[in-house]
Amino acid sequence: MDQKKTILLVMGSIRAGRNCPKITSWVESIGRANSNYEYEMIDLAKWPLPMDDEPGIPALGGYSQPHTQAWSEKIKRASGVIFVTPQFNWGYPAVLKNAIDHLYHEWRDKPVMIVTYGGHGGGRCGKQLRRVAVRLRMRIVPTSPALRLSEAVIREGAELLPDRDFRRFAPLVQRAFSELADQLEGRESVMARMRRKWKAALAVLS
Repeated sequence: MDQKKTILLVMGSIRAGRNCPKITSWVESIGRANSNYEYEMIDLAKWPLPMDDEPGIPALGGYSQPHTQAWSEKIKRASGVIFVTPQFNWGYPAVLKNAIDHLYHEWRDKPVMIVTYGGHGGGRCGKQLRRVAVRLRMRIVPTSPALRLSEAVIREGAELLPDRDFRRFAPLVQRAFSELADQLEGRESVMARMRRKWKAALAVLS
């Protein structure tokens, strides 16, 4: 029996009071409803990766720290990765950049989906993340849902209800999952591949 493909959903925020786990769970629920893959949520708060504690650069491999070795294996074994991240000051959080920068070759050719959220949807941080991911040779799906949070959620501490608040974004998330599945199953069309590569080129040039 073929082993099911595993998709990791990496949460980009460890901030206290974060909405990231709830949003990631909502994204995961859409994936589960539309595919038969295994899904695993990765909370970076539970993956302490101290900065600059490896003597060598990631591109050379040969990690010396157990936590880096474990992180390497986790990413290496994943069939695909979904980054779910807020936008902080027009960029993506340092904890996510640090998690990415701990590795190098493990990201190459990895099918990746980017989901951002924030008051403006997180489009700017999504562009930054795509630019980095392209340079690491990740294969990012063209559709990158940008979920908008209401002012009440952001500034007044109102409860976020993803099924209600993100209803209009659900089709975009489904489309992104479809593009991810096409890569995982080797059925990406020529036009879809051209669109993906075109967006990758734009990310580098922008």
